[in-house]
Amino acid sequence: MKKYNLIYLLTTLVVLGCSPDADYESLNKDPNNPADVSAESLFTSSLKNLMDEVNDIDYRDAPFMLLAQYAQQTTYTDESQYDIVNRGISKAIFSTIYMNVLYDLADAKSKVTADPFKAAQAEVLSIYAWQYLVDNFGDIPYSEALNIVGENQSIAPKYDDAATIYDDLVKRAVAASAVLAGSDGFGFIGADLIGNGNRASWSKFANSLIVKLGVRVPGDKYKSEVEAAFSKSLSSGADNITMVYQASKPNTHPSWPELVESGRNDYVVGKTIVDLLTSTDHEDPRQDVFFDPKSKMENKYVGGVIGQKSGWSTHSKLGTIYFDPTYRGVLIDYTEICFYLADAAARGWTVGGTASTHYSNGIKASFEDLGLTATQANTYIAKPKVAYASAIGSDDEKIGKQLWISMFNRGFEGWTAFRRYGGAPLVQSKLGEGDFKDVPRRLTYPVEEATQNSKNYDAASSAIGGDLQKTKVFWDK
Repeated sequence: MKKYNLIYLLTTLVVLGCSPDADYESLNKDPNNPADVSAESLFTSSLKNLMDEVNDIDYRDAPFMLLAQYAQQTTYTDESQYDIVNRGISKAIFSTIYMNVLYDLADAKSKVTADPFKAAQAEVLSIYAWQYLVDNFGDIPYSEALNIVGENQSIAPKYDDAATIYDDLVKRAVAASAVLAGSDGFGFIGADLIGNGNRASWSKFANSLIVKLGVRVPGDKYKSEVEAAFSKSLSSGADNITMVYQASKPNTHPSWPELVESGRNDYVVGKTIVDLLTSTDHEDPRQDVFFDPKSKMENKYVGGVIGQKSGWSTHSKLGTIYFDPTYRGVLIDYTEICFYLADAAARGWTVGGTASTHYSNGIKASFEDLGLTATQANTYIAKPKVAYASAIGSDDEKIGKQLWISMFNRGFEGWTAFRRYGGAPLVQSKLGEGDFKDVPRRLTYPVEEATQNSKNYDAASSAIGGDLQKTKVFWDK
């Protein structure tokens, strides 16, 4: 449920104990008695809310497939034209992550101080959620954000510098990985929907976050941390951090209600991704998974023009896997890690291989994850415009382009690949129509922050160069 602003946390403590739309494990707790909610329920609820948030496709809550230009809208074109402010999207993300993820995880950690493994599991999810907020907004409430009770209570928290938050998140991830490499504690098991309490899986998750955080920032700031973590991060598709959804409500994949249950036809595939994957230079086999082959027009895929209303009957559709209520959710996967290691290697870091090797491994992992063959992947990689040695562009552009393609089912990471790498060179940076012509570089803060936390909002807005969609997050090149 996405209906609260961060500033409302103090007055809504009675509902913080559990997610109102999840029934995994023992989540059906009395919301009027939050003190009775177990750490297990809090952990499961937080995990599911986080997974739902980063895998959703609903343009009213998570319009990232539109920002990445993977899809276009058929009826309502606000988000396709980058009018994000008037939809309340920022408020939805703020409230979901702060209230239904971070606060509940902090509450869970406070209940498991005798079990370091459980605390480290909650810490890893918290780090992931904090990075997601920074990568969306830039500077955010961090050091005071969860202080809503006690002597240090702050219901109007200051905003912390985004780069400084990254410094702390890297330190926290390194500390969590050290705990997970040990043997203390028993950990969340039944409440753990992604690893069933598997210590090795959580250790790889923590180290993968170090790689993700460290490589996101240009330069060599986190070189030593990434070099120490890469060999302990995800090493194959079998390590992917995923969650299996269920066939019935309320635990279906978060996109199923939008794509199927609603009976609406709001999305078609975008021209940007269609034109690239079907070009003679690429002829990418992933097109027949990303798109529905039955929706070809005169034997060709037709993508919706970016920023324009794109009729359902005259454009191609998303692949059928995205309409499956049990389609798995992903927090981080081996494909993603391979491209980060390619980036690290291109900078001269020692990460177990060359940029070309990691780049090729990322493409192969993407193909494997989609059920395509190694032969198909190798044939594709051998194409002159795909092979690392001969592909056009800088190291960043080559890596960013293939990362962008591979993240098709994860719109937020696709949008981030565009922002971070200047990759996906075919992505239109401007539209020919609409009031918000530039592809957003960040989301603006919730409007409630400007009115209810005005002093700190004003300071943050000034610090980042203006609370605008075109203002860049500190790592954005």
